[in-house]
Amino acid sequence: MTNPRPPRPLRILVVDDDPAMVGAITALVGTEGHQVITAYDGLTAVRRYREERPDIVLLDLAMPGPDGFTVAGQIRAQGDAPIVVVSGESSEAAKVRALGIGADDYLVKPFGRAELLARIAAVMRRAERTPAPTPSGGKGNATVSMLQAGGLVLDLARHEARVGDQALDLTPIEYRLAEGLVRANGDLVPHLRLVRAGWPAEADPDLLWLKPHIARLRRKVESAGGPQILAIRGVGYRLEP
Repeated sequence: MTNPRPPRPLRILVVDDDPAMVGAITALVGTEGHQVITAYDGLTAVRRYREERPDIVLLDLAMPGPDGFTVAGQIRAQGDAPIVVVSGESSEAAKVRALGIGADDYLVKPFGRAELLARIAAVMRRAERTPAPTPSGGKGNATVSMLQAGGLVLDLARHEARVGDQALDLTPIEYRLAEGLVRANGDLVPHLRLVRAGWPAEADPDLLWLKPHIARLRRKVESAGGPQILAIRGVGYRLEP
């Protein structure tokens, strides 16, 4: 059986205005050797993230000052640490909004120790998994080391991405999604094909994972002057060279 625990101790930012909940989460993750950084309001959460650069964020939605949705967006603008929303709000609208802003997973209170640790392990596996190396020989596209579409250039041998002379700082997942879009050269890439490109080792990847990662990739590519990443509602995504 696969061990659900992350492969290393983590630095976890726990954001919740309920001290009892913060204490409970601290106790649960502390048994696995993880270090907890705490914040009880939105402003402190953003500041602690900027100062501490945690590996992962556990974020409540309802809190004083900026709410969890705002905090998730501000944290996502500063870095790529996975965000797991931990909230008593169970509505589909809240889940969709949180995932759309940049959260990587959504855990509804109350929850058990096993589920919390499994969610943390799962998002860390997805965030840290590196792509398989590109073969140097073989037939067909196996020998292709450079891909380009609309000014976005991927050097597969070096695992680098750039627009013009500007290098892009992409996570492994974002790089694989970019590759899937660039290979299509402007054609539509359906959601299912793209999510399988982003998470090739997952037997049944969740389509909800796609939107926040595409949003981050779009921001990085377009801010560098690269091609637009267009969403075709209910169908997929494509590059606009």
